[in-house]
Amino acid sequence: MIAKKEGRRRRARQTRAKIAELRSVRLSVHRSNLHIYAQIIDPTGGKVLASASTIEAEVRNQIKRGSTVEAAKIVGKRVAERALANGVAEVAFDRSGFRFHGRVKALADAAREAGLKF
Repeated sequence: MIAKKEGRRRRARQTRAKIAELRSVRLSVHRSNLHIYAQIIDPTGGKVLASASTIEAEVRNQIKRGSTVEAAKIVGKRVAERALANGVAEVAFDRSGFRFHGRVKALADAAREAGLKF
């Protein structure tokens, strides 16, 4: 279990180093067993420009569980709308070392459909 977690952290570090080198705004995703979280973070890494997650009251009213693909689609759409409202149209996708399938892929696809470019 520790090796699995360390591998994910190593992959996340490599991705974040490359995004920092590009000086790009990033869409960071974190997935837990119960929820999914997304944040738009400025290039310096010091400020969150927009965020959305399944723990928000409005999202919880729409879904039965926060650990589903449907929940991830809602979060992806909401974070994209909030980013566009703040003037952010292009981001780098930071999957935090998680594999690009299932909930992470659903969130990314929903954010793209809502207007974010990455």
